[in-house]
Amino acid sequence: MMIYTVTLNPSLDYCVVVDYFELGKTNRTGAEYLAPGGKGINVSRVLGNLGIESTALGFAAGFTGKELVRRLDGMGVKNSFLMMDEGITRINVKLSNIEGTEINGRGPKVTEEKLQERLDALGPGDVLFLSGSIPTSLPDDTYQRILEQLSGRGIRTVVDAAKDLLVKTLPHRPFLIKPNKQELGEIFGVELKAREEVAPYARKLQELGAQNVLVSMAGQGAVLLDAGGVLYDVPAPKGILVNGVGAGDSMVAGFMAGFLEKQDYRHAFCMAVAAGSASAFSQSLASGAEITAVYRQIQQENRITVTAGDGL
Repeated sequence: MMIYTVTLNPSLDYCVVVDYFELGKTNRTGAEYLAPGGKGINVSRVLGNLGIESTALGFAAGFTGKELVRRLDGMGVKNSFLMMDEGITRINVKLSNIEGTEINGRGPKVTEEKLQERLDALGPGDVLFLSGSIPTSLPDDTYQRILEQLSGRGIRTVVDAAKDLLVKTLPHRPFLIKPNKQELGEIFGVELKAREEVAPYARKLQELGAQNVLVSMAGQGAVLLDAGGVLYDVPAPKGILVNGVGAGDSMVAGFMAGFLEKQDYRHAFCMAVAAGSASAFSQSLASGAEITAVYRQIQQENRITVTAGDGL
């Protein structure tokens, strides 16, 4: 079995802390660091922290693309990025202490033919993560076409994307999808505030083709509707939010790590919540030890609610 992550529009993330940010004025950082960015890359990094090898795929360009690959190599993240002849890998500026505040670049113009050649190597039992946004040069059915290409090969696919990019993949029965509560609400034109409001809409996504639906709800916890129709619901573990960047990516990595370990949805769900929370409580993506510590907390608190399929 091989695991691959795809990041079609990776970045170098320039993460800064500005204690008193003011618009229209010169702001100076209190702390700063530069790191490889992109949802699929984050998944590969967290899998690596859990001792699971994966190969990160995608596109890179220019001097920033070379630096991206250099940093991934330095982190021990196996990768096979396609270097483009024009443009540069984007730089995203993130205010780490102001949650959700960032400026994201556009990235280079890319085509998907060479990526499709790489994906031809996938076979039965392999796992493929399709994560995040796509470059503006690619159509919004790109993930759908990738799943069409891989259809019938016995590959487990994970899709973590927003709106149409996600919905168009559902007829191809992805093994796992992970919208957050805002993305789930946007798909159906509703506002979701509480965990108990999530189940009917997770069920609708399952009816459209998704096998497992994992919904992240930030400080409110998470909900999983598994392939057998069982609903798992847990509040967020106790901890101090340090940096929410990559928490959702950590969740999907944790879920698949847990599922591949025991083939058990409850364990996978706990691993997902533990990984996502541990990253949110850390300056960077969580280490294996940090994830294990939060997992034990979840088990000790035993606050998971499980509802059988006929209860939805």
